Amino acid sequence: MSIPNKDEKNSKGFFAAMSSGLSVFGSAMHRSVGGMLGYEGVEVINPEGGKEDAEEEAQRGRWKQEERDSYWKMMQKYIGSDITSMVTLPVYIFEPMTMLQKMAELMEYSHLLDRADECEDPYMRLVYTTSWAISVYYAYQRTWKPFNPILGETYEMVNHCGITFVAEQVSHHPPMSAAHGENEHFTYDVTSKLKTKFLGNSLDVYPVGRTRVTLKRDGVVLDLVPPPTKVNNLIFGRTWVDSPGEMIMTNLTTGDKAVLCFQPCGWFGAGRYEVDGYVYNSAEEPKILMTGKWNESMNYQPCDMEGEPLPGTELKEVWHIANVPENDKFQYTYFAHKINSFNTAPKKLLASDSRLRPDRYALENGDLSKAGAEKSRLEERQRAEKREREAKEQKFTPRWFDLTEEVTPTPWGDLEVYQYNSKYTQHRAAIDSSDSVDGVDVKSIDFNPWQYGNVSAE
Repeated sequence: MSIPNKDEKNSKGFFAAMSSGLSVFGSAMHRSVGGMLGYEGVEVINPEGGKEDAEEEAQRGRWKQEERDSYWKMMQKYIGSDITSMVTLPVYIFEPMTMLQKMAELMEYSHLLDRADECEDPYMRLVYTTSWAISVYYAYQRTWKPFNPILGETYEMVNHCGITFVAEQVSHHPPMSAAHGENEHFTYDVTSKLKTKFLGNSLDVYPVGRTRVTLKRDGVVLDLVPPPTKVNNLIFGRTWVDSPGEMIMTNLTTGDKAVLCFQPCGWFGAGRYEVDGYVYNSAEEPKILMTGKWNESMNYQPCDMEGEPLPGTELKEVWHIANVPENDKFQYTYFAHKINSFNTAPKKLLASDSRLRPDRYALENGDLSKAGAEKSRLEERQRAEKREREAKEQKFTPRWFDLTEEVTPTPWGDLEVYQYNSKYTQHRAAIDSSDSVDGVDVKSIDFNPWQYGNVSAE
């Protein structure tokens, strides 16, 4: 096997990437249900590439027939549009978690960042950090939709690997979130502004954002660009998620980088979950090959200038998925349950925390009727706050993050960058050093992200 030239090697990975590439995206089994079910132009994609009858396959999934009819009629007009925050969705397709909490799921395997910080080898640092970035995709394959955060909503997490984590919804239109995580080895900072494109029975999700990791020992700064994601069979068929494309982790300090290709799902499920690629030095020469599956494990091996494994070396595992609960209703990992738990909440939890959302809490307890009513109430309260803010000619100001003047380009559009302002660190230090005992039952705290305390939603 010969290594690609400079124009090719950043768009191809190891093994499967050399033979398949992104050109086979869309070669999974497509079955049109138009003409049989009356939905013109709608296709169902079977992730296993099976040969079931199209109508039989289309009936699979969580939707009842009458729900499919109603939802399809409502959504047809949005085809081709970004529906990130413009569509009110039924609560029965949600999971009891918000996008802020989902951002925290990246912290599950944070020990890989600890190892990167302790590592002397600059290329192994990229092996550890890219494996950390890949590890969250097992959780991202869940097909339930998280709640959109309310403006000013927050999420705090402690009691996990020495990390203090805080996220805040910093903008409503467009929806934007910012987060900061930190322990003795690293800091993690992200500004996220998801962009979507509704395609009828599928949804493209573009991760417009900036993710930076700083390793504290040497001050190394790493930048992550993840691949886009495609949610297939939104209405018809079994909903499933794929993320075909490149993940690039760049060491901004040295110029080294890792380029990994997430293989698209092909015929009969071929290539699904596979990730292959290389760690390159600043001269774009391959140093380490990486291969694995994002839902199982990642492996690495030193390679020569042609990208072939070095003689006398062997493929070694760097990350493996932890045990997960069996038959979990929402396909949660144990860590996802931990994120929802008040056991990871700090003392004197902010009243704006996602755990306290009444719609989320009701859904977690199986009360869909109450969850739907509370979701509508929160959304109307948010609209009332916006009217009040505009009437007073005021702007919303995030509490824990500041909008900078920096606008950074991404593959899917420009991004305004929010910066952690360290006020939360000071806030938490003051509480932790206090001798006062917090005797309040945290579950009794009313959810309160509001800027105005007396706004009526009427």
